[in-house]
Amino acid sequence: MHRTGIEEHFIEKDGKRLRFGYTTGTCAAAAAKAAAILLLSGGAPDTVPIHTPKGIDLNLPVLEPVRGDGFASCAIRKDSGDDPDVTDGVLVYARVAFSGIPGISIDGGEGVGRVTKPGLKQAIGEAAINPVPREMIRKAVTEIAEEYETAKGLSVVISIPAGVALAEKTFNPRLGIEGGISILGTSGIVEPMSEDALIDSIVLEIKQRKALGDTRLVLTPGNYGADFLKERYGIADERIVKCSNYVGDALNAAIDAGFSEVLLCGHIGKFVKLSGGIFNTHSKRGDHRAELMAAAAQAAGADEPTQRAMFDCVTTDEMLRILEEKGLLSGTTDALKTRIDAALCNRFQGLSIGVIVFTTGNRELFQNGTACAWRHAEEKEKRA
Repeated sequence: MHRTGIEEHFIEKDGKRLRFGYTTGTCAAAAAKAAAILLLSGGAPDTVPIHTPKGIDLNLPVLEPVRGDGFASCAIRKDSGDDPDVTDGVLVYARVAFSGIPGISIDGGEGVGRVTKPGLKQAIGEAAINPVPREMIRKAVTEIAEEYETAKGLSVVISIPAGVALAEKTFNPRLGIEGGISILGTSGIVEPMSEDALIDSIVLEIKQRKALGDTRLVLTPGNYGADFLKERYGIADERIVKCSNYVGDALNAAIDAGFSEVLLCGHIGKFVKLSGGIFNTHSKRGDHRAELMAAAAQAAGADEPTQRAMFDCVTTDEMLRILEEKGLLSGTTDALKTRIDAALCNRFQGLSIGVIVFTTGNRELFQNGTACAWRHAEEKEKRA
């Protein structure tokens, strides 16, 4: 049996080993790389190496190679490891063809969703291929183009035929992504974790930060918040604990670990929920983004038509655009800040919680007074 390189990566839970897997983005990049090799060399590789952003190197079997007049196509089978995932086992195809346009263009084909509403990472009409997978695909094909010294333009089309049916089992239709699934993944790797296992790991990391001598805990849901904190405020990656959707569990763990000061940083799409006392930000536990944003906007003077327009939005980014156009953004974020502070103070007594909220493009929306004091204390300690 061929070894892909993922077999040695796992977590242990209750005495069981749970295997890692790899994302649709990794599959798309590997398939594109294999198709580029087939197009430019005339022969399909049995396997193709791919380096993931997580730092894990894989060597994935190449399936269904086809070469025609000016194009080649290959597939990679998705392996989600022991993580429950509707895309596990699907074939991800890449078709690479010569193009009259210089450089490398990337698009989606059958089974890859297309954006139909504003506010997402891609513009209306574009394929739902997220930025990290796009960059992985571009890098993989560029590597092969340089190896074979071709100056011709190359077009890459990613397809997942099973994606049309699978999309109905995802949130894509609700988000305005039609016709298929999204090509996802920020690390290239699927880490299998049940909810309990994930919370356990968060609690353990918080305890570890305390044991290492941290006096202030830094929490953020995921990679976007971590990148924001690193780029905007120079907070080292190792200090940042990613709590996923489990904001409440993480804050409880902070109290149990003996922390008295916490900096909480997140995207408005998740943190608007805190204003309503929702401390598990997963959509299945409670969404209400539009309701909470509209309520804050009403407090800032938004009329009924503006509130209705907000309810028609797919994302909080689109709601923010409406608020900016109406001159209501500052008042709305002030209301949100007040409500988030009140909800946190009521629920997590004994913690001094600084809050920083940003939106897409690392644009900071607001921070509370505690966050300002937190940052000033950090800067003073650095100078000491």
